[in-house]
Amino acid sequence: MTAYEPSGAPGAGTDPAPDPDPSGYDAVVLAGGAARRLGGADKPGLRVGGRALLDRVLAACAGARTTVVVASPRPTARPVTWAREDPPGGGPLAALAAGLGHTTAEHVAVLSADLPFLAGPTVGRLLSALAASDADGALLTDADGRDQPLVAAYRASALRRELAALSRGGAGGTGRGDLTGLPLRRLTGALRLTRVPDAVASFDCDTWDDIATARARIREHGHVLDEWISAAKDELGIDLDVDTGLLLDLARDAAHGVARPAAPLTTFLVGYAAGRAGGGPEAVAETARKAAALARRWAEETATADSPAAGNPAGKPDVAPDATPDTRPDA
Repeated sequence: MTAYEPSGAPGAGTDPAPDPDPSGYDAVVLAGGAARRLGGADKPGLRVGGRALLDRVLAACAGARTTVVVASPRPTARPVTWAREDPPGGGPLAALAAGLGHTTAEHVAVLSADLPFLAGPTVGRLLSALAASDADGALLTDADGRDQPLVAAYRASALRRELAALSRGGAGGTGRGDLTGLPLRRLTGALRLTRVPDAVASFDCDTWDDIATARARIREHGHVLDEWISAAKDELGIDLDVDTGLLLDLARDAAHGVARPAAPLTTFLVGYAAGRAGGGPEAVAETARKAAALARRWAEETATADSPAAGNPAGKPDVAPDATPDTRPDA
Protein backbone atom coordinates (compact mmCIF):
# COMPACT_ATOMS: atom_id res chain seq x y z
CA MET A 1 0.00 0.00 0.00
CA THR A 2 1.14 3.55 -0.72
CA ALA A 3 0.74 6.05 2.10
CA TYR A 4 -2.49 7.98 1.88
CA GLU A 5 -3.29 11.57 2.80
CA PRO A 6 -6.96 12.67 2.70
CA SER A 7 -6.35 16.29 1.69
CA GLY A 8 -7.22 17.63 -1.76
CA ALA A 9 -9.37 16.34 -4.57
CA PRO A 10 -8.52 12.79 -5.65
CA GLY A 11 -5.69 12.86 -8.16
CA ALA A 12 -5.65 16.62 -8.41
CA GLY A 13 -2.26 17.28 -6.80
CA THR A 14 -1.39 20.69 -5.45
CA ASP A 15 -1.05 22.71 -8.66
CA PRO A 16 -2.99 22.91 -11.94
CA ALA A 17 -1.66 20.49 -14.52
CA PRO A 18 0.09 22.11 -17.48
CA ASP A 19 -0.83 20.84 -20.92
CA PRO A 20 0.78 17.45 -21.62
CA ASP A 21 3.30 16.90 -24.39
CA PRO A 22 1.60 18.23 -27.54
CA SER A 23 3.15 15.47 -29.65
CA GLY A 24 0.94 12.95 -27.86
CA TYR A 25 1.69 9.99 -25.67
CA ASP A 26 0.92 6.30 -25.33
CA ALA A 27 0.00 4.46 -22.13
CA VAL A 28 0.92 1.03 -20.81
CA VAL A 29 -1.24 -0.27 -17.94
CA LEU A 30 0.05 -3.28 -16.02
CA ALA A 31 -2.99 -5.27 -14.89
CA GLY A 32 -1.50 -8.68 -14.16
CA GLY A 33 -0.15 -10.01 -10.90
CA ALA A 34 -1.40 -12.57 -8.43
CA ALA A 35 -2.93 -10.14 -5.86
CA ARG A 36 -1.76 -12.42 -3.05
CA ARG A 37 -2.55 -9.88 -0.34
CA LEU A 38 -6.12 -9.81 -1.64
CA GLY A 39 -6.38 -13.57 -1.46
CA GLY A 40 -5.97 -13.93 -5.21
CA ALA A 41 -8.97 -11.72 -6.03
CA ASP A 42 -9.31 -10.17 -9.47
CA LYS A 43 -7.84 -6.84 -8.38
CA PRO A 44 -8.30 -4.87 -11.64
CA GLY A 45 -11.98 -5.85 -11.60
CA LEU A 46 -12.66 -4.77 -8.01
CA ARG A 47 -15.06 -1.84 -7.94
CA VAL A 48 -14.48 1.45 -6.20
CA GLY A 49 -17.24 4.00 -6.63
CA GLY A 50 -19.14 1.66 -8.93
CA ARG A 51 -16.24 1.39 -11.40
CA ALA A 52 -13.60 -1.30 -11.80
CA LEU A 53 -10.14 -0.17 -10.73
CA LEU A 54 -8.88 -0.82 -14.26
CA ASP A 55 -11.59 1.37 -15.78
CA ARG A 56 -10.71 4.18 -13.39
CA VAL A 57 -7.07 4.09 -14.56
CA LEU A 58 -8.14 3.90 -18.21
CA ALA A 59 -10.23 7.03 -17.70
CA ALA A 60 -7.17 8.83 -16.32
CA CYS A 61 -5.15 8.11 -19.47
CA ALA A 62 -8.01 8.63 -21.92
CA GLY A 63 -5.87 11.17 -23.80
CA ALA A 64 -3.35 8.55 -24.89
CA ARG A 65 -3.04 7.83 -28.60
CA THR A 66 -2.73 4.12 -27.84
CA THR A 67 -3.48 2.44 -24.52
CA VAL A 68 -2.01 -1.02 -23.99
CA VAL A 69 -3.22 -3.19 -21.12
CA VAL A 70 -0.94 -6.08 -20.22
CA ALA A 71 -3.31 -8.76 -18.94
CA SER A 72 -5.80 -11.30 -20.19
CA PRO A 73 -8.55 -9.52 -22.18
CA ARG A 74 -11.71 -8.48 -20.36
CA PRO A 75 -14.56 -6.02 -20.97
CA THR A 76 -13.45 -2.41 -20.39
CA ALA A 77 -15.19 0.95 -20.55
CA ARG A 78 -12.69 2.21 -23.16
CA PRO A 79 -11.11 0.49 -26.16
CA VAL A 80 -7.57 -0.78 -25.52
CA THR A 81 -4.87 -2.93 -27.10
CA TRP A 82 -4.21 -6.14 -25.20
CA ALA A 83 -0.78 -7.64 -24.63
CA ARG A 84 0.62 -10.46 -22.50
CA GLU A 85 4.07 -11.13 -21.18
CA ASP A 86 5.64 -14.50 -22.02
CA PRO A 87 5.30 -16.46 -19.86
CA PRO A 88 2.22 -14.98 -18.15
CA GLY A 89 3.03 -13.86 -14.63
CA GLY A 90 6.62 -13.07 -15.55
CA GLY A 91 6.72 -9.92 -13.46
CA PRO A 92 6.59 -6.17 -14.07
CA LEU A 93 9.63 -5.87 -16.36
CA ALA A 94 8.45 -8.65 -18.64
CA ALA A 95 4.97 -7.08 -18.67
CA LEU A 96 6.36 -3.63 -19.42
CA ALA A 97 8.42 -4.98 -22.31
CA ALA A 98 5.36 -6.71 -23.75
CA GLY A 99 3.27 -3.55 -23.52
CA LEU A 100 5.98 -1.26 -24.85
CA GLY A 101 6.15 -3.34 -28.01
CA HIS A 102 2.72 -2.00 -29.02
CA THR A 103 3.56 1.69 -28.56
CA THR A 104 5.01 4.23 -30.98
CA ALA A 105 5.03 7.54 -29.04
CA GLU A 106 8.26 8.79 -27.50
CA HIS A 107 6.54 9.57 -24.19
CA VAL A 108 4.77 6.68 -22.45
CA ALA A 109 2.69 6.75 -19.27
CA VAL A 110 3.31 3.56 -17.30
CA LEU A 111 0.58 2.84 -14.76
CA SER A 112 -0.55 0.06 -12.49
CA ALA A 113 -4.22 -0.93 -12.59
CA ASP A 114 -4.91 -0.39 -8.88
CA LEU A 115 -4.91 3.42 -8.56
CA PRO A 116 -8.38 4.55 -7.48
CA PHE A 117 -7.54 8.26 -7.24
CA LEU A 118 -5.49 8.69 -10.39
CA ALA A 119 -6.98 11.31 -12.71
CA GLY A 120 -6.18 12.94 -16.02
CA PRO A 121 -4.57 16.07 -14.52
CA THR A 122 -1.98 13.93 -12.73
CA VAL A 123 -1.05 12.13 -15.94
CA GLY A 124 -0.78 15.51 -17.63
CA ARG A 125 1.46 16.79 -14.83
CA LEU A 126 3.81 13.81 -15.22
CA LEU A 127 4.04 14.25 -18.98
CA SER A 128 4.69 17.97 -18.62
CA ALA A 129 7.40 17.39 -16.00
CA LEU A 130 9.06 14.91 -18.35
CA ALA A 131 8.85 17.22 -21.36
CA ALA A 132 10.29 20.13 -19.38
CA SER A 133 13.37 18.19 -18.27
CA ASP A 134 16.18 16.12 -19.76
CA ALA A 135 15.30 13.19 -17.47
CA ASP A 136 14.44 9.70 -18.67
CA GLY A 137 11.22 9.68 -16.64
CA ALA A 138 8.96 11.53 -14.22
CA LEU A 139 7.29 9.59 -11.42
CA LEU A 140 5.04 10.26 -8.45
CA THR A 141 6.21 10.08 -4.88
CA ASP A 142 3.88 9.23 -2.03
CA ALA A 143 3.31 10.96 1.31
CA ASP A 144 6.47 9.32 2.71
CA GLY A 145 8.58 10.44 -0.26
CA ARG A 146 8.83 6.95 -1.76
CA ASP A 147 9.11 6.56 -5.52
CA GLN A 148 6.12 5.07 -7.34
CA PRO A 149 7.57 3.84 -10.66
CA LEU A 150 4.19 2.52 -11.85
CA VAL A 151 2.64 5.97 -11.69
CA ALA A 152 5.04 7.59 -14.12
CA ALA A 153 5.82 8.90 -17.59
CA TYR A 154 8.98 7.75 -19.36
CA ARG A 155 10.87 8.31 -22.58
CA ALA A 156 10.22 5.17 -24.60
CA SER A 157 13.76 5.23 -25.98
CA ALA A 158 15.21 5.10 -22.45
CA LEU A 159 12.93 2.22 -21.47
CA ARG A 160 13.83 0.24 -24.57
CA ARG A 161 17.54 0.87 -24.04
CA GLU A 162 17.53 -0.35 -20.44
CA LEU A 163 15.17 -3.27 -21.08
CA ALA A 164 17.44 -4.42 -23.89
CA ALA A 165 20.47 -4.16 -21.61
CA LEU A 166 18.74 -6.19 -18.91
CA SER A 167 17.58 -8.75 -21.44
CA ARG A 168 21.12 -9.18 -22.75
CA GLY A 169 22.42 -9.62 -19.23
CA GLY A 170 19.63 -11.98 -18.16
CA ALA A 171 18.72 -12.72 -14.56
CA GLY A 172 21.84 -12.43 -12.46
CA GLY A 173 23.96 -11.64 -15.51
CA THR A 174 23.59 -15.13 -16.97
CA GLY A 175 23.04 -13.82 -20.49
CA ARG A 176 19.85 -15.85 -20.95
CA GLY A 177 17.96 -12.84 -22.31
CA ASP A 178 15.08 -13.31 -19.90
CA LEU A 179 13.30 -10.50 -17.98
CA THR A 180 11.15 -12.93 -15.99
CA GLY A 181 11.20 -12.27 -12.27
CA LEU A 182 13.46 -9.22 -12.40
CA PRO A 183 12.42 -6.46 -9.98
CA LEU A 184 11.39 -3.07 -11.30
CA ARG A 185 14.23 -1.34 -9.50
CA ARG A 186 16.68 -3.01 -11.89
CA LEU A 187 15.20 -0.76 -14.56
CA THR A 188 14.50 2.44 -12.65
CA GLY A 189 17.89 2.34 -10.94
CA ALA A 190 19.53 2.93 -14.30
CA LEU A 191 17.30 5.87 -15.29
CA ARG A 192 17.57 9.60 -14.59
CA LEU A 193 14.28 10.49 -12.95
CA THR A 194 12.43 13.62 -11.88
CA ARG A 195 9.84 13.40 -9.15
CA VAL A 196 6.34 14.81 -8.68
CA PRO A 197 4.86 14.59 -5.14
CA ASP A 198 1.22 13.51 -4.96
CA ALA A 199 0.06 11.70 -1.83
CA VAL A 200 -3.46 11.07 -3.14
CA ALA A 201 -2.97 9.92 -6.73
CA SER A 202 -0.13 7.60 -5.66
CA PHE A 203 -2.44 5.65 -3.34
CA ASP A 204 -2.72 2.05 -4.57
CA CYS A 205 -4.84 -0.88 -3.43
CA ASP A 206 -2.89 -3.91 -2.25
CA THR A 207 -5.13 -5.08 0.60
CA TRP A 208 -8.83 -5.19 1.48
CA ASP A 209 -8.19 -2.37 3.95
CA ASP A 210 -6.91 -0.26 1.05
CA ILE A 211 -10.07 -1.04 -0.92
CA ALA A 212 -12.23 -0.05 2.06
CA THR A 213 -10.28 3.20 2.48
CA ALA A 214 -10.75 4.08 -1.19
CA ARG A 215 -14.47 3.30 -1.12
CA ALA A 216 -14.95 5.45 1.97
CA ARG A 217 -12.92 8.31 0.53
CA ILE A 218 -14.99 8.80 -2.61
CA ARG A 219 -18.20 8.88 -0.58
CA GLU A 220 -17.03 11.82 1.47
CA HIS A 221 -19.17 14.89 0.99
CA GLY A 222 -16.52 16.84 -0.88
CA HIS A 223 -15.95 14.15 -3.50
CA VAL A 224 -19.11 12.11 -3.91
CA LEU A 225 -20.78 14.22 -6.60
CA ASP A 226 -17.73 14.36 -8.88
CA GLU A 227 -17.19 10.64 -8.40
CA TRP A 228 -20.81 9.87 -9.23
CA ILE A 229 -20.76 12.02 -12.38
CA SER A 230 -17.54 10.35 -13.56
CA ALA A 231 -18.95 6.89 -12.90
CA ALA A 232 -22.21 7.71 -14.68
CA LYS A 233 -20.42 9.10 -17.73
CA ASP A 234 -18.29 5.97 -18.00
CA GLU A 235 -21.32 3.71 -17.60
CA LEU A 236 -23.30 5.61 -20.24
CA GLY A 237 -20.39 5.99 -22.65
CA ILE A 238 -20.42 9.81 -22.40
CA ASP A 239 -17.16 11.73 -22.80
CA LEU A 240 -18.40 15.23 -22.10
CA ASP A 241 -17.37 17.86 -19.60
CA VAL A 242 -20.23 20.16 -18.62
CA ASP A 243 -20.85 22.82 -15.99
CA THR A 244 -22.47 20.74 -13.25
CA GLY A 245 -23.10 23.89 -11.22
CA LEU A 246 -25.28 25.24 -14.02
CA LEU A 247 -27.33 22.04 -14.12
CA LEU A 248 -27.71 21.99 -10.34
CA ASP A 249 -28.92 25.59 -10.37
CA LEU A 250 -31.45 24.65 -13.05
CA ALA A 251 -32.68 21.68 -11.00
CA ARG A 252 -33.07 23.94 -7.95
CA ASP A 253 -35.03 26.55 -9.92
CA ALA A 254 -37.32 23.91 -11.40
CA ALA A 255 -37.91 22.25 -8.03
CA HIS A 256 -38.64 25.49 -6.17
CA GLY A 257 -40.42 27.41 -8.89
CA VAL A 258 -42.55 24.63 -10.35
CA ALA A 259 -42.67 21.39 -8.35
CA ARG A 260 -40.08 19.00 -6.95
CA PRO A 261 -40.55 16.35 -9.67
CA ALA A 262 -39.82 19.05 -12.25
CA ALA A 263 -36.13 18.97 -11.35
CA PRO A 264 -35.19 15.50 -12.71
CA LEU A 265 -37.64 15.75 -15.59
CA THR A 266 -36.30 19.15 -16.66
CA THR A 267 -32.67 18.08 -16.53
CA PHE A 268 -33.57 15.02 -18.63
CA LEU A 269 -35.25 17.25 -21.21
CA VAL A 270 -32.18 19.51 -21.26
CA GLY A 271 -29.95 16.54 -21.98
CA TYR A 272 -32.23 15.29 -24.72
CA ALA A 273 -32.47 18.72 -26.34
CA ALA A 274 -28.70 19.23 -26.10
CA GLY A 275 -28.14 15.87 -27.78
CA ARG A 276 -30.40 16.85 -30.66
CA ALA A 277 -28.53 20.15 -30.95
CA GLY A 278 -25.13 18.52 -31.32
CA GLY A 279 -24.37 17.31 -27.83
CA GLY A 280 -21.39 19.49 -26.94
CA PRO A 281 -20.84 21.46 -23.72
CA GLU A 282 -22.08 24.62 -25.46
CA ALA A 283 -25.36 22.91 -26.39
CA VAL A 284 -25.87 21.78 -22.80
CA ALA A 285 -25.15 25.27 -21.49
CA GLU A 286 -27.55 26.93 -23.94
CA THR A 287 -30.44 24.52 -23.35
CA ALA A 288 -29.90 24.74 -19.58
CA ARG A 289 -29.97 28.55 -19.81
CA LYS A 290 -33.28 28.48 -21.68
CA ALA A 291 -34.84 26.03 -19.25
CA ALA A 292 -33.61 28.03 -16.24
CA ALA A 293 -35.11 31.22 -17.69
CA LEU A 294 -38.42 29.42 -18.18
CA ALA A 295 -38.37 28.14 -14.58
CA ARG A 296 -37.74 31.67 -13.29
CA ARG A 297 -40.58 33.08 -15.39
CA TRP A 298 -42.86 30.36 -14.05
CA ALA A 299 -41.91 31.24 -10.48
CA GLU A 300 -42.38 34.98 -11.11
CA GLU A 301 -45.91 34.41 -12.46
CA THR A 302 -46.80 32.41 -9.38
CA ALA A 303 -45.48 35.16 -7.14
CA THR A 304 -47.44 37.81 -9.12
CA ALA A 305 -50.66 35.85 -8.82
CA ASP A 306 -50.35 35.52 -5.05
CA SER A 307 -48.80 38.83 -4.04
CA PRO A 308 -50.95 41.92 -3.22
CA ALA A 309 -47.88 44.08 -3.75
CA ALA A 310 -47.69 42.92 -7.34
CA GLY A 311 -50.97 44.56 -8.35
CA ASN A 312 -53.36 41.90 -7.19
CA PRO A 313 -54.55 43.26 -3.79
CA ALA A 314 -57.10 40.59 -3.16
CA GLY A 315 -54.74 37.78 -4.01
CA LYS A 316 -57.23 36.65 -6.65
CA PRO A 317 -56.23 34.46 -9.59
CA ASP A 318 -54.54 36.47 -12.33
CA VAL A 319 -57.06 35.87 -15.13
CA ALA A 320 -57.40 37.42 -18.54
CA PRO A 321 -60.16 40.09 -19.08
CA ASP A 322 -62.20 37.86 -21.35
CA ALA A 323 -62.42 35.30 -18.55
CA THR A 324 -64.28 37.73 -16.23
CA PRO A 325 -67.71 36.31 -15.20
CA ASP A 326 -70.61 37.80 -17.15
CA THR A 327 -72.46 40.24 -14.77
CA ARG A 328 -74.97 41.79 -17.21
CA PRO A 329 -78.53 42.13 -15.79
CA ASP A 330 -79.95 39.83 -18.45
CA ALA A 331 -77.27 37.20 -17.97
